[in-house]
Amino acid sequence: MNLFNKLFGAFAFLFGGMQMPLLAQSPNNVVDEVIWVVGDEAILRSDVEAARMDFGANITGNPYCVIPEQLAIQKLFLHQAQLDSVEVDAATVNANLDARLNELIMRAGSKEKLEEYYHKTLTQIREMMFESLKEQYTVQQVRDNLTKDIKVTPAEVRRYFKDVPQDSLPWIPDQMEVQIITQQPRIPQEEIERVKEELRDYTERIQSGESSFSTLAILYSEDPGTARYGGELDYVGRAELDPAFANVAFSLTDPKTISKVVESEYGFHIIQLVDKRGDKLKVRHILRKPKLAQADIDSTMVRMDSIAEDLRARKYTLEEAVPYLSDDKDSRNNRGLMTNVKYDPTAGAQVRTSRFQLQELPAEVAKVVSTMKTGEISDPFMMVNSKGKEVCAVVKLKTHIKAHRASMSEDFQVLKDVVTGKLQEQEIERWIRDKQKSTYIRINEGWGDCDFEYPGWIK
Repeated sequence: MNLFNKLFGAFAFLFGGMQMPLLAQSPNNVVDEVIWVVGDEAILRSDVEAARMDFGANITGNPYCVIPEQLAIQKLFLHQAQLDSVEVDAATVNANLDARLNELIMRAGSKEKLEEYYHKTLTQIREMMFESLKEQYTVQQVRDNLTKDIKVTPAEVRRYFKDVPQDSLPWIPDQMEVQIITQQPRIPQEEIERVKEELRDYTERIQSGESSFSTLAILYSEDPGTARYGGELDYVGRAELDPAFANVAFSLTDPKTISKVVESEYGFHIIQLVDKRGDKLKVRHILRKPKLAQADIDSTMVRMDSIAEDLRARKYTLEEAVPYLSDDKDSRNNRGLMTNVKYDPTAGAQVRTSRFQLQELPAEVAKVVSTMKTGEISDPFMMVNSKGKEVCAVVKLKTHIKAHRASMSEDFQVLKDVVTGKLQEQEIERWIRDKQKSTYIRINEGWGDCDFEYPGWIK
């Protein structure tokens, strides 16, 4: 693997959803110094130490040789971005930032443990992640610009794999496509009014000085991500929030004012403004969710069981039923097909696909489809949707692609991507070697005695 891919893999390792090394501790007492200069950009000893602590177990070779070279390559790309006036929109970065941060918190175990690991506050970690992600996207955009004209024909793909042994072809894991219909059990109006009245009572207690918003959020909010922090959401933009929640939150101007009760896809909220910073704001909120009665769950399960029977009897197809019978907004406009959104470190961004590995499906869905045959309709079951609400679901296993070695007939796109990637890698390597020749590079004594992948650093 060349250093560019190692570099991208390392940053994807920290911010792309892979396992985070929780046993390592960031260095506290590193005597800092400039060890490399690439163009007009410095690489510090502390940069290397921090990367070594985070990624050392995943780096082959001497980390004090490999890491500076990785960072130097990044500097070359960032320098080219300046020459080409490449800019990454902040909205693009923020679109993925919260999901990454939440996953790091989940893997660390808590916000406090994450802060302890990095010796930073959550706000500082967010700022660090923002800059790192922005650099990732910038490097990726430069890379895309350099390789955009590389095209591969079917004949080139066939020639490339003509003499490749069968056991050396790419391995395609088990994948499946799942269609879903969900219905949320009806919530009686009296239960909705009970929840609204609770929130109005909280507002009165806050305004009378009997209690603080933060205390009530810790005690009563049903948003597990913010309750422990007094209901506080860090600075967010309008696009990152539920539309109904955002409309009310962004209308607030006085931190002493508590919003009216607002309904979102997650439940019912009251909101308090903490601060505004440009087009972002920080708010506190308390979320309460109406409770489902067993009778309403049972009646929905009976209704979904009838739908499943009608589908098996082919009275209508699932695709025909979805627009009229499914509450699931994420799949309703996609003929019921569930969508897998995940981070692709090669693309440097989130990608959407209809194919899932079993472990990528929601736990309740995975349990059901693991024993199903292609085309089979499940019995109804309860699950928690992406909004944290209990819903009744019926699924169909649309496609099950068994694990196999890639073949030209079934996996041409995968094989084409392999060949394209090889040619892109060769172009990037050529560019790095050329860039070394035209860029000012200085390496401090003691940091250049290495078997670099690109020897052109030493002039």
